[in-house]
Amino acid sequence: MAVGALGIATSGVFIALAGVSPATATFFRCALALPILWPLARMERRREGPPHRRHGMVATLAGVLFAADALLWTQAVFEVGAGLTAVLVNAQVVIVPVLALLIDREPISRTYRLMLPLMVGGILLTAGVFESVPTGTDPLRGAVHALLAALCYAVFLFLLRRTAHAGPPVQSYFVICVSAATVAALWRGMVFAPGWPALGWLALTAACGQLIGWLAVALAAPALSSTVSAAILMLVPVGALALAALILGENPTGLQLFGCALMLAGAYTAATRGYRDQSAG
Repeated sequence: MAVGALGIATSGVFIALAGVSPATATFFRCALALPILWPLARMERRREGPPHRRHGMVATLAGVLFAADALLWTQAVFEVGAGLTAVLVNAQVVIVPVLALLIDREPISRTYRLMLPLMVGGILLTAGVFESVPTGTDPLRGAVHALLAALCYAVFLFLLRRTAHAGPPVQSYFVICVSAATVAALWRGMVFAPGWPALGWLALTAACGQLIGWLAVALAAPALSSTVSAAILMLVPVGALALAALILGENPTGLQLFGCALMLAGAYTAATRGYRDQSAG
């Protein structure tokens, strides 16, 4: 899952370089992944059979939420910056385990509860809450869009784990991408011919974010608890902030770097100890 998280971390930078509308970015990042996912899904179908109808409906809903997350998130990339958007969206570190506790009665480990303030503190510092960080065109609107995306993102992650647990993960992920691409195609601002340079960056987004990133997360999710998964996905904002600094010139401040260190320390402790506890149980 760590490899998947690092793949997802590249998405914000590539989308910023593509310079297209949120709908266009969301459509192409999903649609360009489908030709690779299709044969993988067919092989899985021959091996494991098709998913149940209810399973497909949950995957479709997850795709709609992924599209909503991606649309809001892509808009926020331009308004508050690629690195900080990824950080704000990762309020999922709180929401996903709470959903798993309330709906699936999955307990939250003591280690995770102890590390959660550390990770949340890291999120706040890295997001620049305690200082002025002039990146993006409209930081306030961007923060609102990123937090709304966080809610969609958290529910999507919860449903992604459920579909991966209940049925064939690649087929479910294929349905998610089809559903998300369909929603994006109907959204305002969709451009079906964004130009070759933009398509190149969007193809990289599809390859790194959708195929290497989210597919790896979908395959790994059934083997991990919600708290371990949420902790490992904290690599996304740290990686995104580093790439945004290297490629886009969004240079982090000292407090932001300290926030990254807090997130990494909290995520590493929560993930490693949580995995040991899960294996022992």
